[in-house]
Amino acid sequence: MSRLAVAFLVTALVLGTVPASATDDVGEAARAGQWQLAALQLPEAWRSSRGEGVIVAVLDTGVNGRHPDLEGAVIQGPDLTGTAKGLWGRHGTAMASLIAGRGHGDEHKGGVIGVAPAAKVLSIRVTLENGDPLREQQRAGGRDALAKGIRYAVDHGAGVISMSLGGGSGAWEGSPAEEEAIQYAIARGAVLVASSGNDGGTANRKNFPAAYPGVMAVGAVDRELRVAAFSNRQDYLSVVAPGTEIVTADARDSYVVSDGTSSAAAMVAGVAALIKSAYPGMSPYHVRTAIELGTRRQPADGHSPAYGHGVADALLALREAARLDPPGAGLARPGPYFGDGPPPASRGPVVAGIVMLAAAMSARVLVRHRKRRRL
Repeated sequence: MSRLAVAFLVTALVLGTVPASATDDVGEAARAGQWQLAALQLPEAWRSSRGEGVIVAVLDTGVNGRHPDLEGAVIQGPDLTGTAKGLWGRHGTAMASLIAGRGHGDEHKGGVIGVAPAAKVLSIRVTLENGDPLREQQRAGGRDALAKGIRYAVDHGAGVISMSLGGGSGAWEGSPAEEEAIQYAIARGAVLVASSGNDGGTANRKNFPAAYPGVMAVGAVDRELRVAAFSNRQDYLSVVAPGTEIVTADARDSYVVSDGTSSAAAMVAGVAALIKSAYPGMSPYHVRTAIELGTRRQPADGHSPAYGHGVADALLALREAARLDPPGAGLARPGPYFGDGPPPASRGPVVAGIVMLAAAMSARVLVRHRKRRRL
């Protein structure tokens, strides 16, 4: 199919005039528009892993599991927004398709295919669509939706948690409930991924949940692997991934094309699922390390606020995971809370206790202590 034909069909999809199941050409156009497949080296990566056995929780606006490209891929979780009405599922369906879309048609050659097409998606509704007039009402009444969603995801088997959203529970400062939920998730082996934000060209605000230590913050690049103007630039940025002209499934059983760090984060969550499938016992720290080491266009000094550690690459990340797979690498495994940001204030007493214990031991004083249970 010519580039002009693809452009014409994609335009029709954006306008919502053609459903996913209408013609084979629509499915072909959707697949042809997925430039990230080559950019992430996914065909090569799928020889090692396709995400089998991994559940990726999509904390978003809900997922349409009846979309032709998501049939059999979605586990419906709870709606934690406290607002049953309103717009439903457009953004969440788009993100789910980028993670675990299976395509459709003859040999699944049409439609959207995700980064980890054999993974399962656990849909947990924690926010409403942008532009939904009920969004402010949800913010006022459901401030702990994200924190509850993280805990629900972990308790129901999610190995990866994808959060293509910003502002946490409506506050740019984050919240203790969310921070504690993230610690809880990491301690139980879940990898958390979030979008860095889309106001990089203006306010460039610190964005939660991406800014929480232990969460992989993901920015966006274009087809030339250049950082998109809208992608937030922050010291805590982990990696960047494709985030412009991205074709995704839509809640109306059609497709849409959009830009944003949301798509980039969903793809990196898919890469994490590939690694978790190939190496089920790998810690969140090692999964993150593999993704960050397995990047292209790495900054000269190893990290930059624009690129993070570089452009994500599924094939290279899997190769790094093979090298890091414990215990062969001999890397020290950190505690359940890790990241580029400062540790939470609550760790102060723990550090002080360690110093006192060391002093007591040097004075040959025997001290009995209990093991502390961490969340």
